[in-house]
Amino acid sequence: MTAPAFSPFKHRIFTVLWVATLISNIGTWMFNVTSGWLMAELSPSPFMVSMVQVATTLPVFLFALPAGAVGDLFNRRQLLLWTQIFLAAVLFLFAVLLWKGHSNAWMLLLFTFLIGVGSAFAAPAWQAIVPRLVPRDTLISAITLNGVSMNIARAVGPALGGFILAAAGAVATVLLDAVSYLAVAAALLWWRTAAVQIDTLPREHLSGAMRAGIRFALHSMPLRYTLIRALAFFICASAYWALLPLIAKDLLQGGPGLYGVLLTALGTGAIAGALLLPLIKKHRSADGIVILATVGTASCLLLFAYGGHMVIGIVAGFTGGVSWILAVSSLNVSAQLALPDWVRARGLAIFQMTVFGAMAAGSLGWGQVASAAGLPLALTAAGLFALALIPVIKQFRLNLGEHHDHTPSGHWAEPVTAAFIPHDHGPVLVTLEYRIGDTDRDTFFSLMPELELIRRRD
Repeated sequence: MTAPAFSPFKHRIFTVLWVATLISNIGTWMFNVTSGWLMAELSPSPFMVSMVQVATTLPVFLFALPAGAVGDLFNRRQLLLWTQIFLAAVLFLFAVLLWKGHSNAWMLLLFTFLIGVGSAFAAPAWQAIVPRLVPRDTLISAITLNGVSMNIARAVGPALGGFILAAAGAVATVLLDAVSYLAVAAALLWWRTAAVQIDTLPREHLSGAMRAGIRFALHSMPLRYTLIRALAFFICASAYWALLPLIAKDLLQGGPGLYGVLLTALGTGAIAGALLLPLIKKHRSADGIVILATVGTASCLLLFAYGGHMVIGIVAGFTGGVSWILAVSSLNVSAQLALPDWVRARGLAIFQMTVFGAMAAGSLGWGQVASAAGLPLALTAAGLFALALIPVIKQFRLNLGEHHDHTPSGHWAEPVTAAFIPHDHGPVLVTLEYRIGDTDRDTFFSLMPELELIRRRD
């Protein structure tokens, strides 16, 4: 049975960390507004302004997998604590440089990139600790509430950042963002005994850990199917995110204010979707929810393309927000259920790379279509493509790992060796011999392909 939407808040550590990360997310969006405005003042060329977004997202592609490996190799609470301190220190230093007037466009890009690096290393560990904060039956609600936190921040952060930027200047918004990371660090310091990781496995090397994460993703059917479904959804959903400023300006004949209203509609829709998810979960499977979200996203794209009025644009944004949170929560839960704890951060990093890669590729592709054929046609093509993919991707089912028990069984005794062998010494050849009765021969052959995936995966 699906737990109520707010049931994770019954667990104090989840509540404390959720509030702290909400504050931090709001601070992040405040900095995003500040960095864009600063670049427009320091170097107003479109190329340099666009480089701010590149500096923000590039670290995810460069460091997500090693960040996931680090999140599995080391204590996640300590990793998160140090990343928050690093981010706060970077922002305090940047605030001092701004205050003294020593900033320029390239220095802004450098600090934006450093903040992206810290966030890239923190993200997989943040996602990986969620199953430790709440019981398994409230995991879906917890992941959904984390998505709600991001969307509340998206709705509040830009407006608050713009107000503080106008009233007190860029130094104030940067300092407040730094303080928001210290709030998260304080919450992590408070969280002590619950974060102890009990691990009897030998410590892996970083390169080997990254290879193991990729191998697990390639040979884990539940995770592989989740990645395929994520790729299909986010390539299409990226269209309205990439083109939203032009939708507000060209299709709805509005300005920056309307753009902010559309962002708020998306955030509000996501919050509403989070509240509706437990009810929808009673009537639809995870696959059905993602299909529903895909249909909602296609509707959003078509309303944006042909609505032609601010009110219809707001309805489209709200519909897109609801669909977004339904899909993101369902796909994230499916990825979580597919992963044992020893590879959880790496698997989630690969999931994150897939999402960001699909968003980047989709944004670039739909932007090219819009340039060549016009904005309405690009949005229409994205919506119809999303609908066309539904019968293709239905075969890749979600939540296949729901009933998998990844706890080490320990049913084999430790091997007796003639001499001590270090854990990282190798390679080692293990030979298994099966003695199968004639009556079980066909069953054995039918089961071995499934066992092959498990062997290659682990």
